[in-house]
Amino acid sequence: MSSLAAGDERTLPAPAKIIQPAWVRTVHWINAFAMILMIMSGWQIYNASPLFNFTFSHSITLGGWLGGALLWHFAAMWLLMVNGLVYLTLGLATGRFRKKLLPITPSGVISDVKSALTFKLAHDDLTKYNYVQKLLYAVEAGAVAMADGAVRRL
Repeated sequence: MSSLAAGDERTLPAPAKIIQPAWVRTVHWINAFAMILMIMSGWQIYNASPLFNFTFSHSITLGGWLGGALLWHFAAMWLLMVNGLVYLTLGLATGRFRKKLLPITPSGVISDVKSALTFKLAHDDLTKYNYVQKLLYAVEAGAVAMADGAVRRL
């Protein structure tokens, strides 16, 4: 016979709810990395300008000199561009854009802006975007699509 008491049983914690699919999280972190590269190389480009008295510390800049900084800056720009195309392609192919970003109404955007400015914007369900988020993500997807068209014309 077992002498286990009811309090001896172990309960397993509930698995964490995944809010974003892995590809969205991956694209997000690649963007974050590329933006850090662009900021650090941009600071080095700024340091090379004779117009400004202020300079950033070389410990937080990237490139070492103007030419190197420009190379890093353009490489990070292309990383952002390709990553944006991956985001756009997967967003359209999986139907995520249609499901998560539509509909966007002007009244919804205005209402959410007012709520955000008065600190009353609800965050009850993190799996649903508010209208401002929907608008900004849709604009981002459109900007990537337009940039892709411009690159293809070159």
